[in-house]
Formats: sequence, structure tokens, C-alpha cells
Amino acid sequence: MAASAKSFLADAGYGEQELDANSALMELDKGLRSGKLGEQCEAVVRFPRLFQKYPFPILINSAFLKLADVFRVGNNFLRLCVLKVTQQSEKHLEKILNVDEFVKRVFSVIHSNDPVARAITLRMLGSMASIIPERKNAHHSIRQSLDSHDNVEVEAAIFAAANFSAQSKDFAVGICNKISEMIQGLATPVDLKLKLIPILQHMHHDASLASSSRQLLQQLVTSYPSTKMVIVTLHTFTLLAASSLVDIPKQIQLLLQYLKNDPRKAVKRLAIQDLKLLANKTPHTWSRENIQALCESALNTPYDSLKMGMLSVLSTLSGTIAIKQYFSSAPGAAATTARSFDLVKLAQECCYHNNRGIAAHGVRILTNISASCQEKDLLPLEQDAVFGLEALLVLCSQDDSPGAQATLKITLTCMVTLVKCRPHLSQSVVESLLAQLHSAQDNARILMCHCLAAIAMQLPVLADGMLGDLMDLYKLIGQSATDKKQELLVSLATVIFVSSQKALSTEIKTVIKQQLENASNGWTAYRIARQASRMGNHDMARELYQSLLTQVASEHFYFWLNSLKEFSHAEQCLTGLQEDNYSSALSCIAEALKSYHKGIASLTAASTPLNPLSFQCGFVKLRIDLLQAFSQLICTCNSLKTSPPPAIATTIAMTSGNDLQRCGRISNQALTLSLQMKHSMEEFRNLATRYGDLYQSSFDADSATLRNVELQQQSCLLISHAIEALILDPESASFQEYSSNGTAHVESEYERRMMSVFNHVLEEVESLNRKYAPVSYLASNTCLCNAVIALLKVPLSFQRYFFQKLQSTSIKLALSPSPRNPAEPIAVQNNQQLALKVEGVVQHGSKPGLFRKIQSVCLNVSSVLQSKSGQDYKIPIDNMTNEMEQRVEPHNDYFSTQFLLNFVILGTHNITVESSVIDSNGIVWKTGPKTTIFVKSLEDPYSQQVRLQQQQGQAPSQQQQQRTAYSRF
Repeated sequence: MAASAKSFLADAGYGEQELDANSALMELDKGLRSGKLGEQCEAVVRFPRLFQKYPFPILINSAFLKLADVFRVGNNFLRLCVLKVTQQSEKHLEKILNVDEFVKRVFSVIHSNDPVARAITLRMLGSMASIIPERKNAHHSIRQSLDSHDNVEVEAAIFAAANFSAQSKDFAVGICNKISEMIQGLATPVDLKLKLIPILQHMHHDASLASSSRQLLQQLVTSYPSTKMVIVTLHTFTLLAASSLVDIPKQIQLLLQYLKNDPRKAVKRLAIQDLKLLANKTPHTWSRENIQALCESALNTPYDSLKMGMLSVLSTLSGTIAIKQYFSSAPGAAATTARSFDLVKLAQECCYHNNRGIAAHGVRILTNISASCQEKDLLPLEQDAVFGLEALLVLCSQDDSPGAQATLKITLTCMVTLVKCRPHLSQSVVESLLAQLHSAQDNARILMCHCLAAIAMQLPVLADGMLGDLMDLYKLIGQSATDKKQELLVSLATVIFVSSQKALSTEIKTVIKQQLENASNGWTAYRIARQASRMGNHDMARELYQSLLTQVASEHFYFWLNSLKEFSHAEQCLTGLQEDNYSSALSCIAEALKSYHKGIASLTAASTPLNPLSFQCGFVKLRIDLLQAFSQLICTCNSLKTSPPPAIATTIAMTSGNDLQRCGRISNQALTLSLQMKHSMEEFRNLATRYGDLYQSSFDADSATLRNVELQQQSCLLISHAIEALILDPESASFQEYSSNGTAHVESEYERRMMSVFNHVLEEVESLNRKYAPVSYLASNTCLCNAVIALLKVPLSFQRYFFQKLQSTSIKLALSPSPRNPAEPIAVQNNQQLALKVEGVVQHGSKPGLFRKIQSVCLNVSSVLQSKSGQDYKIPIDNMTNEMEQRVEPHNDYFSTQFLLNFVILGTHNITVESSVIDSNGIVWKTGPKTTIFVKSLEDPYSQQVRLQQQQGQAPSQQQQQRTAYSRF
């Protein structure tokens, strides 16, 4: 119910019990040594699971060496199983430490008399090409096997040659002529030539190699005009150009030429497919002439399937920079109207085509032109786009087939895009959507509700107009409890919440609850309550959570729902705040805090080891501390009112040089209150820092959740700035140093309202500073209290990441050397350095990189002296601690690095290794984990011996000195 954060590595699989790495490997090794073939095969195929569960080199190295032994001595079926395991575990190959030994055991089979065994070995070598790209014996075996008379072996050699060509420049240069001879040789069968040609796509390591491969492919296209040869050669041509980059414009022209002149539909389809690939990869290389040629071909073709393919390429290009180049580089562009372009003519012609797919691409092109070329007068095109979208909406909303639903998704996406860039079209778009909602199929209704919600979020002005139609539809959904009806209930409720952002009327709440009682299950009610919490409708959410408490079987779910109910009740308490009524505000905040404390207790009880709810607990604790800080600030302001400063306070403050005294009587009480103000300011800054830490630790959060955290941080900074500007230091106060993305595009109603409050408070503070210098205590207090109330009156939004974790990323660290017992220290001599090796594995959930991807991992190593042993020597401070940082880029989700650490001081040292990640935008995220080991620094034997000798030599001389002193006395 809450984000099921059950790790994808947690379940053991195959029914085995949870074992540590060594025990699991021993179990599989027992199977490998079995005399039964079935048990051996079962053990082999379970190795990928072992690698996934324990992805560190020491185990993977041992496991692959065992598999290599099986490959060496087993039969061909076992070898095939080992080959499949190797191909499945390709990303773990680089963790093999004894590569030479592994290759040696595998390679021994290449000398077998059995061609099938040799073929499996070649495929095995090809699968390992990433770790042995420059092995000359492997290169030689592949070249030799290409001349074999056994077809299975030759095909395996081709597979290995393709893999090695992709990895090794030397092999690619050496094999290119051999491949060329075989392709052009008359003795080579045609089907073998078709398999050899794709190897040439990897000949892109340098310009001369790519050029010679292009020349060969050009000859092949001309010399072998059969359909299969042309298709394979053209596709290889495209892939080679896409990798080498320099020949893409020539390749586009060649494909357009075949599209125009070749009569075969299969060749045309291949040309369209490759043009789509190049349009996605390098749209900036498309010239106006290329787009024009494609438009002409689309206008002239009589086949709908080909026309749809060409329109698909054009719609891809229309959403990129290529469309601007098309319109700007036109001859006499200034005098030409948009309608006179062939691309526009084609799109207008296709908008009302009887084929849904063609019509969808037509309106998509018109929408993208309207969105991209806003500087042109495109009013006729906008109208064409709207009419085309409305026609498609009517057509697809009545059809329940998968094709119609896919077309409807494209249509609705275009509607949102069009409304976003052309707001004046929004009214007609929304009216057409509402008109179709009543007669549409359920699948279409769900998608249309999502579209309406997206439009209402962008343009809240339209929201109120939707409400009546939406409520009528909600009443008419009926008593059916099918899955589609449940989904429709959630989608409609979401649009209703978006449309009535301020507050839900009693009538709306009654209708929603009545429908939920009649036709919904508990999961639907929970989803609707979750949406209500996201939209700030906490009264509705609280009632729904309350009704669900008795419908869950797990106590963790019960505590989770109970905590959500308490949080909603707490936020509901804050909706009754009124400006200038500060005693009421204090009682509302106290009531909210009471509910929040109950909720955090339930939330803690709902957490489990697999789902610790760390973000939720952190967010709620910060909210509690923020409310307490607001309450304390209002109390301080009220105290200042009861202890007003005398008329001469400002004068005395200026003469004494203490600005704090201006806030109250020149007395201990007034000074205490002033210090409380300073303490409040520091507390708000501290809260802002903690919100920043929560932001940095939420690598897997969606952008809306992160923006919500950022808004809470900005509200803390705003209040601290207001205290500083009005009371403590009006001259030097500046908000610029705290402001972050204040001018960013507003994505939600909550953000819009928060930004409005921020701007209003800032204007108030600045106007007070300008009008009154210095600002009077009464105006300052009123401004601060009103700012707090204005911030609290905006209903808090609990965003998606609070309920749902769509992306999951974690890092697992392994340190070596590591002690057998975690509490036992590692012994190191003080005149030596410890080489600490840090290895790590990045683990992902089901949707890796959904919001952001890991570019590199930052490792921080620090050591602290825990306890000294021996004498206290004077040692430079640099030698007392170790502070080091390294950045490493994970490869196949694995990274490793080493640190050299000094432990000059004798005693026990605590080493902490902490990891953080850096995403593709260069932002640092403190994801953890943090690992600790202990090191005991021991005196080296030689120094110990010298010290003992010195001590023994000093003892007689000290006695002699004492005698001499006594005799003198």
C-alpha cells in the first residue's frame, strides 16, 4: 500500500534458504560435482541468480573459474548452459580477477575434433570479447574458423568476429579484408554473405576504416540488387554511418533516393525505418532539401502503410530543431505563408484521413509546428490543428480497440502541448473534451480525465468551468465494480480535486463518498484519498483514511493509514487560520502539532526493515519542527507587544551601538526577547539546511516532490530573512543569497500559491523598510505573524514520493581488508600505510534511471583516533587524521578504487567510508551508505627495540646523576 520497497534482491528464489555467499557457492559447487547431468545443469543455470545476489569480484571470480572447469571437461549440452550463463551475466565479466586462467580453461576446447564444441567455444570467446579484446590467439582462431567447412562453426565464428570487431580496433582492421574477400568471393553462399555483411557496421574505429567499409557496401548495393541483399546492406550502411557520424547526410540522401526510386515495398519500408533511426539520433543533420524530398514522397505514394511510415519520420523531425531549419531556410521565407509549404499541405491533407494512424501523425506535425514556430503568424494552422484533434477525439473515444487507444493518447498529448504553448485555444479544447466524456468508452474516459487534469494544472482559470460536467459524470458512472470503472473513479476524482483546489464543497464530498460506498473497493478509496492529500484536500482525505482503517489485514498497513489520517487532520486544523487573530493561530498550531505527534508515532510503527519509510519520517519531523518554530515566533512577537519599547529606545540603541536594544525596554526582559528573535532566525536557517539535506538524500524522488521540499526550504529562508530585515539587521539583509529557483516554471497549484505568498511577504518587508527607517516594533511583529499565517494557510501537498517509490537506487559497499568480526580492529604497523580497497555495486529497481541516472560515485574516507596507546609524542597535525575523496564512474553498475591511509599515532582508529552519487547534471546526492571499520596502529618491532634499548641506557645514567648531586649537596 505504501511504496512496497521490498528489495528485488531480498527473495531467495528457486526455493533455497537464505545463505551467505560462501555457503551458496558451496551448494552450487556440490551440484557441479554431481554425477547426474540433470543436477549439474540445474547448478549451472542457478549461477546468474547467485551473481545478482552477491555481485562482488571475489565470489564472481571463483564462480566463473568453476564454470570454466565445467566447460572444459563437460559435454556439449553443459557447455551450452555455461555459454548461456556467461551471456546472461555479461556485465559481471569484468569482475573476473584471474582472466588468464579463465580464458585458458575455456580456450582449451578450441582444439577439439568436435566442430560443435569448437562452435560453442567461439561463441563463448565472442561473449567474453569485452574483457579479452586484444587476445591474439582468440583472433587467430576466429580467422581460422571462418574458413571451416562446417556451417555451425562458421556461424559461430561470424558471431565472435562481430563482437571482437566492436571491441578491438586491431581485430577490426585485420578482419576487414578477410570479410571483404568472403563477401565478394563467388564460392561464398548468399545466405552466408547476408550474415557476414552486418559485421561491417562495427568498422568505425577510424575514418579510413569506415571509408573503406562504406566503399565496399556501396559496391554491394550496386552489384547485388536482390531484395534481401539490398535490405541487409542498406541497414548495415545506416548503422555504420550512425556510429561514425561523418557520413550521416550522405546516408540520408541515399535512403531518400531508394525510397523515391526503388519500386519494392520491402526496400521502401527498410528505408523509412532507417530514416526514423537517423531522425531520432541526429535531427540536426537533416537539411530542408531532405525534409522536402520526404514530403514529396509522402504526397505521391498511393500506399497508406508507407505514407504512415513517412509521416512518422516527419512527426519525429517536427518536434526537433529540424523544423525551425525547414521554415527559416526556405527561399523567400519572409514572403511565404506557412500554408504554402509542402510539409503543411501534407499534414493538412492527412488530418482527416480515414486511417487513424495517418491522421494522428498529421495533427502531431501541425501541433509541433504551432509549438515550435511561435514567432510566425500561424493562426490558420492552429485552427486546423484544433479541428483535426477534435475529429480524432470523436473517432477514437468511441472505439475500445488498442489501436484507437494508442491514437487517442497521441491526440491528448498534442492537446496538452497545444494548450501549453497557445493558451487562447484552451477553452475550445476543454469544451470538446467535456462534451465527449459522457459518450466515450471507459478506457477513453480515463485518458481524457488525465488530459483534463494536466490542462487544469497549467491553466487553473479553466478549472471551475469543468466542475459541473465532471460531477454529473461522476453520478452517472453506475454501480459496476469492474477494474475500468475503478480506474475511472480515481481519474475523475483527481480532476475534481484539481478543479476545486481551494476547498471541496459538502455536496461534492457527499457525491464522492456515496459512489465509493456503492461501487468501489478499498484500494480505489485509498488511491482517491492519496490524490486528495496530494491536492491539499485534507478534510476529504482524513475521512477516507478513517474509513479504511478497519479494512486492512496487516498492522503495518493499519499504522500507515492511521498516520496518514493524523497528518490530514493536522493540516485540516491549519485551514481555520485568520490574519490578525494570533491567539487562535497558536491554538490551531498546537492542535496540529498534537495530531502530528500521534501520526509520527504511528508512522514509526508502520516502518519495516525492508521499508524503513526514511523520507516520510524525515519530511514529517521537519514539518513538526517547522510548526513549532512558527509557534515560537508568534509567541515571541506577542511578548514584544506586551513589553513595548519606550520612545527613546532607538536613540539609546544608536548611542550604545546595540541594535538589539531597539526592540524593547532597555531591560533584561527586552534583551531576552531580542535574543529570542535572533534564536528564531537561526532556527529557521537550521531548518532550511535540514530541508536541503532531505532534498540531497532523495535521489529517487520525482521532480514534483523535490520541488515541494524546495518550497518548504524557501519558506524557512523567507521567514529568517524577514526577521533579519525587520528587526535584527535591516541594513545588510538581502534575500538574494537564499533564493533558488524562484523564477522556475510553475507546475502545480500548490507551488503557484506558495510563490504568491513569497512575493507578497517580500513586497511587505521591502515596503516597510522603505517607509520606516527603522521599522517600528508593531509593524514588524504584525508583518512577521501575518507572513507565518499566510504560509500555513496554503494547504500542504503530500507529493507522490511520500506514497509511491517509482525509482529505486541503492549502493552496496565492500571494504578490504575487512575483519572477520566487525568489532575486531585490523592491525597495522605505524610506519606502514594501509591500502584500503573500496568496491561497490549500484543496485536498481524495476525502472532504473526513470528520473535521474548515476554519472559517478563520490567516496569520502575519514579516520578519527578513538583511543591512544603508548607515549604522547608531538606529531604534525596532518598525520593525525585522514581525509580523502575520490570520484569513480561505475561500469556495468560496478566500481572500485583504493585509498592509502597513514596511522602514525599508536592506538585504535575509526575509519568511515561514505558514498554519495553525482547525476548526469553534476548534482551531488547524499544517498549513502556509510560503512565503518576499526584499525589498530601498532609500533613496528625495530622502533620498539630501539626505544627499549634507549630506556635501558638512560636508567644507569640517571642513577649516576643522582649520586653526583647528593655528593655535591
